[in-house]
Amino acid sequence: DREAYERLMGPVANDLSLILPAVLGPALRPPRHPVAMARFGRLAVRSAEGLARSRFTGKRAAALLAGNAAHSMLPLGSSPSAGVGLLLMALGHAVGWPVVRGGSQRIADGMADELRRLGGEIETGREVRSLDELPDARAVLLDVTPRQLLRIAGARIPGRFWRRLARYRYGPGVVKVDWALDGPIPWRAPECARAATLHLGGTMPEIAASEREVTSGRIPERPYVLLSQQTLIDPGRAPDGKHTAWGYCHVPGGSTVDMTARIEAQIERFAPGFRERVIARSTRLPADLERDNPNYVGGDIGGGVQDLRQTVGRPVLAANPYATPLHGVYLCSSSTPPGGGVHGMCGYLAARAALRRELG
Repeated sequence: DREAYERLMGPVANDLSLILPAVLGPALRPPRHPVAMARFGRLAVRSAEGLARSRFTGKRAAALLAGNAAHSMLPLGSSPSAGVGLLLMALGHAVGWPVVRGGSQRIADGMADELRRLGGEIETGREVRSLDELPDARAVLLDVTPRQLLRIAGARIPGRFWRRLARYRYGPGVVKVDWALDGPIPWRAPECARAATLHLGGTMPEIAASEREVTSGRIPERPYVLLSQQTLIDPGRAPDGKHTAWGYCHVPGGSTVDMTARIEAQIERFAPGFRERVIARSTRLPADLERDNPNYVGGDIGGGVQDLRQTVGRPVLAANPYATPLHGVYLCSSSTPPGGGVHGMCGYLAARAALRRELG
C-alpha cells in the first residue's frame, strides 16, 4: 500500500499549513484557502473504515489509519472519523508528535509565569458555584462544559438556550493507567521502541470492533489502547535505568469497570514480559477523572461527542459559538470549536471573540 498511502497522505501533508487554520477554527467561518480545504474535506467527512476500504488492500496502512482515527472516540464506521485520523497522521509527517522535556506540566507553568509577568493573578482551590461569586468584570470566560454552565449560571440563562445546552451530548469515557517500570517496555517489534506514542489494537477490524463495543455501551475484551512511553526520549522523567509509561482505553461513559487487566493484556500481547517490568501502577476510572476535572463528564476527556453534527454545532449552532446570551459571559472549553485536543485553540478563539465584542 505504499503508493496508495503516498497518494492519500501526500496532498494532506502538503496542504497542512493551509488546512490547519480552518480545522482549528470555528466551523461556520469561511476558509481562507477553500480549494485546499475542499480537497481535505471530501476525505475528512468519510468514515475511517470506508476510506481504508477504498484506498488500501493490505492490513498495515489500514491499521495505521484506524489507530489515529480512534482518537476521535467515534465508531470508525461513522463520520468524520477519517478526518481525525488524516489530520493526526499529517501532523506526524509535517511536524512530528513532540513531547515536552520534563513533562507537560511545564507548558502550564510557562503560561502561568507569563501571565504573572504581565500583571495577571491566578487563584486556585476555590470552586465557583454561581456567577454571583465572581468579581465584576467586563468579560468572564468559563472553561466549563454545558452541564457546568447550566449549574453556574442557573436561572439567568434564557429557556431556549438552556434547552439547547441541555441536549448537548457527552461521549465515551476512559480508564487510564500509569506505570513505573524497571526497564523499557520489551516490544516484539523493534520499531515500537522508537516511538513516544503507540496505538495498540492490531488490525483495523479489531480496533473498529473495540470502538463499536464502547459506543454501544459494552466493555471491549480487547480494547484499543493509546500508550505513551515518553522516558524513551526524555529519560529525565525517571531515575537512571527506570522508565514510566501511561495508557488508556475507551469505555462507555460513567463505566465503573476496572480495565487494568485488559489494558495490560493488550500491551503484553505486543510486548511479552511487560508485566514483569511493572514496579507500581495507578489506575483512574471515569469517576476519578471527573473528580479531578468536572469537565470530564463520565470520563469523557474530549468535552463532548465530536461527530459531524456536534462538530459544526458546538456547543450549539451559532455564528459566535463562544458567546452566551448573558452579557460578557463566554465559554472557552473543549465543548466549543475546534473541540477536544492538545491545541489550546478553544481558549484562544474565545478570548478573541470576547475582545472583539467587549472592546468593539
